[in-house]
Amino acid sequence: MIALGCDHGGFDLMQEVIAHLDEKGIEYKNFGTFDTKSTDYPIYARKVVKSILSGESEKGILICGTGLGISITANRYKGIRAAVCHDCFSAEATRQHNDANILAMGGRVVGPGLALMIVDTFLNTPFSEDERHKRRIALIDTPEEE
Repeated sequence: MIALGCDHGGFDLMQEVIAHLDEKGIEYKNFGTFDTKSTDYPIYARKVVKSILSGESEKGILICGTGLGISITANRYKGIRAAVCHDCFSAEATRQHNDANILAMGGRVVGPGLALMIVDTFLNTPFSEDERHKRRIALIDTPEEE
């Protein structure tokens, strides 16, 4: 299952993503927001993160105005690797090399046509399982003490 979350800045693009997932028969859980009223993106980032960390969802998609704030919030949690992607190459590379489990996008940055291609790339690209990438992910999850 895919966990979805957005703020008011990402609401319209998330509606496009939801329609796309419905069309493809991909199961998801929408954690909101559910309208364009101003709201705080950390609320929705946390809901998506908790769904992934609990094992309820395999991956997530987060959308705010730029994709930046919502991804910063998500990346505060160990085991979460949220990547802001506004092109298909980045979506493919972050899945292959970083095993990213959350795609973040900006509703004010990327248009719906490209966004749906990015979603497909992110969801359909497997992690490479290369030892160097596994080692790097382990280093991300266990930062050195200063």
